[in-house]
Amino acid sequence: MSKDAITLHKINIPANATWAQNGVTIAGGNSYGDATNQLYRPYGLFVDDDQTVVIADYGNHHIMQWKNGDTRIGQVVAGGKGAGNGLHQLSFPTDALIDKETDSLIICDYGSRRVVRWSRRSGTTQGEILLDNIYCWGLAMDEQSYLYVSDWKKHEVRRYQLGEKNGTLVTGGNGKGGGLNQFNVPTYLFVDRRQNVYVSDNENNRVMKWNKGAKEGIVVAGGQGEGSALAQLSNPNGIFVDTLGTLFVADSNNDRVMRWTQGDKKQGTVIVGGNGEGKRANQFNYPVGLSFDRHGNLYVVDHENNRVQRFSIE
Repeated sequence: MSKDAITLHKINIPANATWAQNGVTIAGGNSYGDATNQLYRPYGLFVDDDQTVVIADYGNHHIMQWKNGDTRIGQVVAGGKGAGNGLHQLSFPTDALIDKETDSLIICDYGSRRVVRWSRRSGTTQGEILLDNIYCWGLAMDEQSYLYVSDWKKHEVRRYQLGEKNGTLVTGGNGKGGGLNQFNVPTYLFVDRRQNVYVSDNENNRVMKWNKGAKEGIVVAGGQGEGSALAQLSNPNGIFVDTLGTLFVADSNNDRVMRWTQGDKKQGTVIVGGNGEGKRANQFNYPVGLSFDRHGNLYVVDHENNRVQRFSIE
């Protein structure tokens, strides 16, 4: 059982929690570029127990790691040899997670249509292919170390035991559409302790929850058309669910992060952002990746601002 999955699913955020409205830049924020203090159109992120942050640095074709406390420079921990499909390369990665059990990174290598694993041990210069010929976008891992992968072209999510190639269909798979058993470009994922799967249904402007074994999903956020009202989302991406079942979602085109509680699926509340598109500390320009550390601090990938922002829980 992978320890990072367990702690991820045990993060307890008080129902009435609030966060500082001004974020602190903990990675990037120095314009775009490929220096160690820069990011270039980053997408997904993963926050480890010790507040180490792993970032899919899409435009630089590598995975960056920032250690807690060192906001000056990160290190390249996978890829970084230009765009390509060699085992030493990545091409437009969109998501990454840490698998503690094997001390490795699992990466959605979007541009090469594959999922790869890179050891985190020093001296690693190449990865291994876990899955290929898959239009992956988002990744998640459950407590049994099953890997979940969204396929944005097939509009489905599959679950894999590490090492198997075909996997089991768990959500979608009924073509592109807006039905409860369909998606229109599923992106990021979250799997809870009961193996219920939450999916950002990006172009349907909603987040879906598929209970384990269900043939269709439930709308748990959005689904009221695209817009900026509190009942609406616009191209949602990163999602996180705490132990109370509260959903947090990066509402990308609305430049805000929203909270949707279990009891009220009709509308959410804005917890950070929502102050228009911009680069101030209380603004985003297309927030994408989203996670929390074990203290309840919020981390958001601010895609077009080429930075990762941390918002302290108050």
